[in-house]
Amino acid sequence: MPILTTTLGAYPKPSYVELPDWFQPERTNDYDFQELNQYDAAQLANLKELLDRATAEVVQDQVAAGIDIPTDGEVRRESYIHYHCRQLNGYNPLKLTERVMRNGSWIAPVPTFDAPISAKAPFLPADFAVAQAATERPIKVTIPGPLTISDSTANTYYPDDKAWCADMAAALNEEVLALVAAGCKYIQVDEPVFARYPDRALDYGMDNLARCFANVPADVTKVMHMCCGYPDKLDNENYPKADRSVYFDLVQGVENAGINAISIEDAHRHNDLRLLEKFEKATVILGVVAIARSRVETVEEIHNRLQQALNHIDADRLMAAPDCGLGMLPRDIAIAKMRNLSAAAKAI
Repeated sequence: MPILTTTLGAYPKPSYVELPDWFQPERTNDYDFQELNQYDAAQLANLKELLDRATAEVVQDQVAAGIDIPTDGEVRRESYIHYHCRQLNGYNPLKLTERVMRNGSWIAPVPTFDAPISAKAPFLPADFAVAQAATERPIKVTIPGPLTISDSTANTYYPDDKAWCADMAAALNEEVLALVAAGCKYIQVDEPVFARYPDRALDYGMDNLARCFANVPADVTKVMHMCCGYPDKLDNENYPKADRSVYFDLVQGVENAGINAISIEDAHRHNDLRLLEKFEKATVILGVVAIARSRVETVEEIHNRLQQALNHIDADRLMAAPDCGLGMLPRDIAIAKMRNLSAAAKAI
């Protein structure tokens, strides 16, 4: 059988979607969180028709390009992390606290958790239903993980990060179980900062990853993603990404957390593919097209990398994907990369 393909989340928003967007080229590291959080429930309801249309178009782009397991493209999310945080009690988007984040690559005033965290009413099942209505292929829903949320927000309530992230994971689990009840068969928790903070990941991040997926039945594929970080703009080769060698230190912990499929970055900087031999049970979703380079990889290049990977892992435990979300790219380039990705995977 050919290798299955998937995408990992963000996709370029159609031009008629007038939401602020973290991926917009003109954004800066000190963008206005008050602006990003100005869209309350009533305003978003007024945008529902356009957002539903945009979601269907984004899903259909992926399907037409040959992607087997598409996402909703995170069209409704002005900021991947803060979109979810607004559905948590204890989150104060207008109380800004300056933080140094991503190992010093980003400094900004960010929203603050200043009260106990709990989940509000489930909201992702509605997003899932709109996306799933656009295709017969299974839609994967993406969710930011606790450690990654903690590195893009501030805490003035909890005594330490461990307690803060534990409550976050419990709240995220409620949303995950709501998605399960809605029929979602692929749920992905994103923890890119595991690669930046491996000590924290091993200390309490893995436990919280497992907590996010607590009580999820066996017929649902539990996916986690850990890339090495987005640059601040397209084609910036000097952005300080996380050290990819830490993947070797994290594999066992992620597998012990009960994860079925693990997404890792490989296109922007190739890994030592002996890494794949460390995965004993989980499927590896290998990033084989770069998401922050405008150059489109050829089918042959992608095919060759997948063939090299198969020297280190069985074909039934390998999937192909972009390194991360495609939101930074122009739509035509994103489509071209997906088409070549799909063609290369299907040629295996």
